[in-house]
Amino acid sequence: MQGTDVFLAHVPELRGARGPLTFLFALALFAAASGVMYFVDGLWPEGTLVTQVVVVLVGFFTAAPFFWRRKAYKARWGEKAYWRAFSRHIVPGLPLLFAAIAHTAYMPGPRIITGWATPIVSMLGLYFLLTGLVVWARGGMVIGVDYGLMLYVYFPAGSHVVNSAIYSLIRHPMYSGAVRVGLALGLWRGTLWSVLFGLSMPLGLTLWLRLAEEPELIERFGEGYAEYRRKVPAFWPRWREAGKFVRLLLTGG
Repeated sequence: MQGTDVFLAHVPELRGARGPLTFLFALALFAAASGVMYFVDGLWPEGTLVTQVVVVLVGFFTAAPFFWRRKAYKARWGEKAYWRAFSRHIVPGLPLLFAAIAHTAYMPGPRIITGWATPIVSMLGLYFLLTGLVVWARGGMVIGVDYGLMLYVYFPAGSHVVNSAIYSLIRHPMYSGAVRVGLALGLWRGTLWSVLFGLSMPLGLTLWLRLAEEPELIERFGEGYAEYRRKVPAFWPRWREAGKFVRLLLTGG
């Protein structure tokens, strides 16, 4: 995949057995977090949203120091700073956030979407799921492994502004994909808390961007990125560009 060689050149620690072991560790954390939420749901189903929010907050405050402490890591570890920060913050933090999103599909509670609304909401959920997966894949293919794994937060000299059709419509297509998938899961589960969590995901990711990722991007690219942020929405294309968005989903261009 695009950017893999560049990524591994900066992170030789992931060559050989370390790479699969890191992936398995992240997968184990995802499974553990999912198991804890499932167990607590059985003991306290009325508090399912509380459990989910706690996991989100733990994931957020585990992952965010990757951005917040980058100067301290670089000062201490130099060229090894990225791997130190990535392994300590992103590897354990992201599985928790993904587990919270997946939890939306099995949150306990009675369905509030029933009767004639069920097939309509199911079709809407299918739309969000399919478009979410396509948008996520389009964004990932454009930026590649090195950008997707945020290598240039620690090696800014090697980065450049990514110009492509999808990034002219939405700033963060991979996050847009996550928002859409989370909303689809919430609608399909159909409980009050699952729907509310799905609807709240854009707010949560906006806070993540404003507090963690985008300050670093503005620092790296200056006023150019700040202007880009003012002009291009984060997750949802503007209504007047809906036709372009549909064509991009279908053709990639």
